[in-house]
Amino acid sequence: MNAVSPVGGEGPLAMLCGGGSLPLAVAERVTTSGRSVLLFPLRGAAEGTEVERFPHHWVHIGQIGKFMRLARAAGCRDVVFIGSLVRPSLWQVHPDLKGLSVLPRVIAAYRGGDNHLLTGMGKVLEHDGFRLLGAHEVAPEILIPEGILGRTPASERDHADIALGLDYLHTAGKFDIGQAVVVAGLHVLAVEAAEGTDAMLARVAEMRTNGRVRAPSGTGTLVKAAKPAQDRRFDLPSIGPKTVEGVVRAGLAGIAVVAGSTIVAEPEQLATAADRANIFVLGVSPGPEK
Repeated sequence: MNAVSPVGGEGPLAMLCGGGSLPLAVAERVTTSGRSVLLFPLRGAAEGTEVERFPHHWVHIGQIGKFMRLARAAGCRDVVFIGSLVRPSLWQVHPDLKGLSVLPRVIAAYRGGDNHLLTGMGKVLEHDGFRLLGAHEVAPEILIPEGILGRTPASERDHADIALGLDYLHTAGKFDIGQAVVVAGLHVLAVEAAEGTDAMLARVAEMRTNGRVRAPSGTGTLVKAAKPAQDRRFDLPSIGPKTVEGVVRAGLAGIAVVAGSTIVAEPEQLATAADRANIFVLGVSPGPEK
């Protein structure tokens, strides 16, 4: 029997949705390709988005049985996790009976970084016959290509900062922490941890205001890259117009991300915002393994 391609798929695509615009961008691209979607927006994460434009069922984190029952009833086999989600504490999880039955595996998955946690949750669904896919597998056009997005180029100084940022992320990523760093003048200004990219950029902006950043305004780069051993079905780095806003407030020169493994949900809007602010957005090669 011929294998089913992730893009074409078999039956509707089930999408477990966090916050932000990425779930909508992926849902729109999948439906445009001719495949139907069924969204499962997560309570506490997806409120305020427009997920209700698509067929959907709201679920709480931990309602694994409800998700499985509704997904199977709709004929879904393929599942995508997409959207922003603040890592919940175990006390914020609302398990149903199925969730309680796999609680020991959930607790074990919590003993590690985000990649370890998400992979563990994926294994729970795979054990019950679902197929976990990355958002880029069902909508490959959401990945940023190599080269400049927009009109503004990066300078030689920017490229030196980018190289240092990629080197740092490759090393730090082995510890399953952070996907982003800010580098200016070959000096690491900030690294991303649990707060996320937007909050990290806000921290850099505050440091500039307080005189803690010596690099001139308009210098420095936000660099983002997936972790070396990351399960690429989950939580690939992403950028959008909001990232540009944060970079501008932080007084940086631009954004560099790894081409082919970074999601951009609204490329036209992002390029327009970057050109308006005169900052560069660059898709780069990951470089050689260290």
